[in-house]
Amino acid sequence: MSRVFDLVVVGGGIHGCTAALFAARGGLSVALVERGALCREASGVNAGTLTMQMTRVALIPYALRAHAMWADAPNWLGHDVGVVVCDGLSLAFTEHEEALLTERAGKRRAAGAPIELITAQQAQRVEPGLGPGVRLAGYCKVDGFANAYLTGLAFRNALLEAGVTLMERTEATGIDPEGLGYRVGTAGAAVRGRRLLIAGGVWIEPMLGWLGVHLPIKVLVNQLAVTERQRPVMRTVLGIASGLLSLKQYPHGTTVIGGGWQGEGDRERGGVALLPDRLIGNVRLACHAIPALAEARIARAWAGLEAETADALPAVGPIPGHPDAYVCGSVHSGYTSGLYIARLLADRILDREPALPLFPIDRLLAQPETT
Repeated sequence: MSRVFDLVVVGGGIHGCTAALFAARGGLSVALVERGALCREASGVNAGTLTMQMTRVALIPYALRAHAMWADAPNWLGHDVGVVVCDGLSLAFTEHEEALLTERAGKRRAAGAPIELITAQQAQRVEPGLGPGVRLAGYCKVDGFANAYLTGLAFRNALLEAGVTLMERTEATGIDPEGLGYRVGTAGAAVRGRRLLIAGGVWIEPMLGWLGVHLPIKVLVNQLAVTERQRPVMRTVLGIASGLLSLKQYPHGTTVIGGGWQGEGDRERGGVALLPDRLIGNVRLACHAIPALAEARIARAWAGLEAETADALPAVGPIPGHPDAYVCGSVHSGYTSGLYIARLLADRILDREPALPLFPIDRLLAQPETT
């Protein structure tokens, strides 16, 4: 491919798609390289949860703005992504969870999240489907979820409308600095750009390695399950203070059960096997929170990958030592806050001042020894 783009984005998940879209709308010619279909790797196998109660404290200001973007998706994205905005509850069943909830809710509230602690009786009024044994609950009106499948379709249409050159099912095989830009190798023709964005999720580590930058990325293998359709049994996004449950029922009746219970897999193989004991434990916990879930059967279960840096904060900003090259990924609760964070990076690429600080990776790289 002889054309030189203003920006080449490697990785077509939530972060890569959002940054590519806003860069293109800002006037840049953009090519997006993705080895599969858009938003179908890590961005397509998560629960799509949009919640303040599982978001890192430092990301609350970003998550609040991203939540507003999700709620307004038909206007700025131009397509519906099945977003449901609803109440959210984080439950405490034990004394230890009660202490955790009190501490974490307080910190998130101080960061701007509209979270309040409510009694078990108040929680029952918010969520009539709750089971017994709740001691305390965190309550937040700014919660909800998106449909991960519809998100990829919506981004594909929006990117094409914005003039982005999409190279789906095209795996990047290497990145080399070239003149005043970068050359991204593929099995076919190379793609060249004056600017580069690496947005490869759990694959950020090997991709940065192509440029001689070592950024360790921990790979989580989260197990999830979805039930068959059943009558409405819950109307909130539900979690527990320990973080071992993420629960929501979609309008068509299925319920997605998650919570970070780990399966078997890695970066190279993906999620390759479920661990039955952990899947059973996750489902039992879900049925303890919402007893009526026991009426349904599990229709499908899978393992999805999630990236995490050493300090559990995002890797978003310039790549040290490489002019006009950027990275965006490893955003905890990436569906909740990823849209806004990637939009901020697009502003930086467009030479605009981001409204909130980015998360440069210098802090995560080994510093040279001094003598």
